[in-house]
Amino acid sequence: MRYSFKKILKEILKYKKEFIIANIIAILAVLVSTPAPLLMPLLVDEVLLKKPGFLTEHIDKLIGHQEAYGYILIVLFMTLFLRTLFYGLTVLHDYLFSIISKNITYKIRKDMLSQISKISLNEYESIGSGTISSMFLIDVATIETFLGMSISKLIVSILTIIGVGIVLLLINWKLALFILLVNPFVVVLSKKFARKVSYYKKEENKTFESFTEALSETLELFRQIRASNQEERFIKRLFKEALEIKKAGIAFAYKSDVALRFSFLLFLGGFEIFRAASIFTVAYGDLTIGLMLAIFGYLWVMMSPVQEILNIQYSYHNAKRALDRINKLFDMEKEPSYPHLKNPFKDKKTNSVKIENAVFSYDNNVDILKNINLDIKEGNKVAIVGASGSGKTTLAQIMVGFYPLKKGELLIDEINVKEIGLDVLREHIYLVLQNPLLFNDTIRFNLTLGKPIEDEKILEALRLAQLGDMIESLKDGLDTKVGKNGMKLSGGQRQRISIARMIVQNPNVVILDESTSALDIHTEENLFEALKDFLKDKTTVIIAHRLSTIRQADYVYMLENGTISEEGTFEELIKKEGSFSNHIKGKKDARYH
Repeated sequence: MRYSFKKILKEILKYKKEFIIANIIAILAVLVSTPAPLLMPLLVDEVLLKKPGFLTEHIDKLIGHQEAYGYILIVLFMTLFLRTLFYGLTVLHDYLFSIISKNITYKIRKDMLSQISKISLNEYESIGSGTISSMFLIDVATIETFLGMSISKLIVSILTIIGVGIVLLLINWKLALFILLVNPFVVVLSKKFARKVSYYKKEENKTFESFTEALSETLELFRQIRASNQEERFIKRLFKEALEIKKAGIAFAYKSDVALRFSFLLFLGGFEIFRAASIFTVAYGDLTIGLMLAIFGYLWVMMSPVQEILNIQYSYHNAKRALDRINKLFDMEKEPSYPHLKNPFKDKKTNSVKIENAVFSYDNNVDILKNINLDIKEGNKVAIVGASGSGKTTLAQIMVGFYPLKKGELLIDEINVKEIGLDVLREHIYLVLQNPLLFNDTIRFNLTLGKPIEDEKILEALRLAQLGDMIESLKDGLDTKVGKNGMKLSGGQRQRISIARMIVQNPNVVILDESTSALDIHTEENLFEALKDFLKDKTTVIIAHRLSTIRQADYVYMLENGTISEEGTFEELIKKEGSFSNHIKGKKDARYH
């Protein structure tokens, strides 16, 4: 899906009722406003110069003959009434267009959110949250401004120019043609400036994007930055980004202002030429002084819609740039969408997991995993070990379908995941991360993620995760807020919250990716002892370093540089010389013993 102005126009036309009513109101507004500038100038000829005409004759017929002040007050009231009515109609017109624009930008945001939900994790990680945030906040707002204000004003402006043009032609067709033919020259010339200025708007948006990304990172990692005593360096980095925003903003504001003012200068120059032409027509033609003043009034009336059209050109090019940026999100590769043909998890407590000839690369260049073959039997506990960077976490994330394989297959009970569906897969295979991410919400929400689950089940999960005493000590219990990313909890508590979350979901297959690394040996032993019954009938994959954790496994796979170097039971591997025994024996950290 991509957005273009043609597609947006189709969306506008979906709101036919509002669109038709808005345009009827626009026509009425122009019909009401067009006569207003003519009324007072007519009194100059008909009252001051005592040349009876259309206006005084009709007042005499309706009300009777008036003194000069009577005609003036009546026409003043008529003029103010027409201008007030015009104001009310334009407000209503803008409101209707605002409804249309809000609905369309709401749909754009919905489509963007839908795209994010389907985008491949690899693509998402490459673009960053700051860039995506700027698309939602800045670019969609730019489009909304164009739709809500510019298009509604464009309709009124065009109709106003047409209405004024008709009146001018009736007053003096030669002078009117001169005025109407010169004005388009200003519009065409200013359009060239609009295209140039839009480039500077694009550069300004880029600096906002960069600043948002840097600011988001700094705020997310502020605790780590402060712990490293690096606040000054990171704040200076933000200063630099803010300086770039300032430079780009100045460039855009200056160039935009110069272009707009030059376009307006052209219009004012034309305005003075038209006034001079009107005076010539009075001096050497049949144009009356009153009608000349009326023309002056209509020139001022034309100034606003012409200026609006000039501004709309800039708004259009800015909106076009915003659409281009948003379309980059829609162009991103989506996560594979597999059909729900078979469900190996149905009516089963656990399942087997098999990976055949798996090859994976983040960038399609360097292979992170090379020809991986795993065969995890139903209900078995398997350990995956290896040095940092060997591909253990990547392999775990492939098991839950975060990344599609470059080659090879992922099978559940001998059924290819391409026949199961990734959503079904993730509903029944749970990955507990080493560094779990928590919401700035209550403990209850972080365990249930908003699902309606009974407190008894939640408390039981916390008890198994060795957090029962902690919950009892908290004043607000399950309703205690954990802070941003769980900052009010220790690393070990965050890991156990994540394990409790897994228990609440009760998956068929559990993957523990260094999920107890922040716990001391005693707490870890108690945790696994408590989880023994829960995990007894579940297929479990353990990624760990500690001997006490690895020993629980029925089978062990040793990863080296993205390949399986050894496999077998713990006893088999520890006895024979090889990468596994060297890996274990080479550890000096007391936690491995």
